[in-house]
Amino acid sequence: MKRRFLGLFFKGAGMGAADAVPGVSGGTIAFITGIYEELINTIKQFGPSALVVWRRQGLAGLSQHLNLTFLVPLLLGVAVSLFSVAHLALWLMEAYPLLLDGFFFGLVAASALVVGKAGHGWKIWYLLPLAVGLLLAQALPAMMPLVLLVGNEALVVMLAGAIAISAMLLPGVSGSFLLLTMGLYGTIMGAIRSFDMVIIVLFGVGCVFGLALFSRLLSWLLSRHHDSTLQLLLGFIIGSLPILWPWRELVRYQLGPEGQMIPLAHRYLMPSDYAVLTGASAQLVGVVALMAVGALLVVLLNRRAADPVGEHDKSDAGHHLTDNARGVEKE
Repeated sequence: MKRRFLGLFFKGAGMGAADAVPGVSGGTIAFITGIYEELINTIKQFGPSALVVWRRQGLAGLSQHLNLTFLVPLLLGVAVSLFSVAHLALWLMEAYPLLLDGFFFGLVAASALVVGKAGHGWKIWYLLPLAVGLLLAQALPAMMPLVLLVGNEALVVMLAGAIAISAMLLPGVSGSFLLLTMGLYGTIMGAIRSFDMVIIVLFGVGCVFGLALFSRLLSWLLSRHHDSTLQLLLGFIIGSLPILWPWRELVRYQLGPEGQMIPLAHRYLMPSDYAVLTGASAQLVGVVALMAVGALLVVLLNRRAADPVGEHDKSDAGHHLTDNARGVEKE
C-alpha cells in the first residue's frame, strides 16, 4: 500500500510539472505511466451516483466508489508539484529553453510510440481519427484567443479553467500552452505563486465543470471505441510535437488585453539556421542528449507501468470501479 501511494504521488508530481510547461500535457505522463484510463474512469465517478453510494453504503462505500486510494495520492502529487516543482520548470523554461524543449520533445515523441502500441491492432479507417487529432491539435491554439471575447473577466477565467483541465486529460494537448495562447498563462501562474484566492477559486470552478463533462466523454469513447480513441489521442500527441521543437522563430502574434504577447505561428528551423538567425548557440549536443534522456525516461516508465504488480493493482481498482457502478445501477 505504501509503495502504491508513493508511486501514485510521484506520477501526480510528474503530471503537475508537465502541465506547468507550455507544450506538455499531464495526460501524456498519465498515459506513459499506465494510469490514464483508470484516471479517466475515476474522475467520471464524481457525480449523482456518488451521492447514492454515500447514502446507501456510507463513507467506506463512497471511498471505494470514488477510488480515493488512487486519486488522493495522485492529486496530492499534482498539488505539491504545482507549488514547488513547477517553479523549477518555469525557471528552466526561462533560463534554458532549448534544453527543456529538447527533453520534452524526446519525451512526447517516445510517448507517441507508447500510445501507438496500446491498441489491439491497426485498421485503415483509423487514419480518420488520427487525422482529426492532428487537425485539432493544430487548430485549437489559434481558436483560444476567442475566449477573451466573452468580456466578463470572471467568466473568462472559469472558461480558461475548463479548457485547460480538459486539455490536461488529453495526451499531447497542453493546458499551459492553451492558456498561453489565451494570454492568461502569466495571470494563472502568477495567481498560483501569490496565492490569489479569487483567481484560483474561479479557475478551480471552471476546472471542476471541465473535469465533470470531459471525463465522461472520454470514458464513453474509451469504453465504446477504444482503439479509434487511442488513434485520436495519438493524433493529438503528434500534432503537439512542433510546439516543442527547440529551434523555432515566432513569426505571428497578437497582443492580449494586458499587452502580453500571444503566440500564433512559428517558423521551425534547423539548428544551424537558428544559430545564424539568433546569433546564439543552438546547443545541439545538449538538446539532442536531453531528447534521448526524455525518450529513455518514457521507456523506463512504461516498462515499470507494465510491471505485474502494478497491473494487478490497476486491475483491482478497475474492478472496484466497475462493481460500484453496477451496484448503483442495480439499486
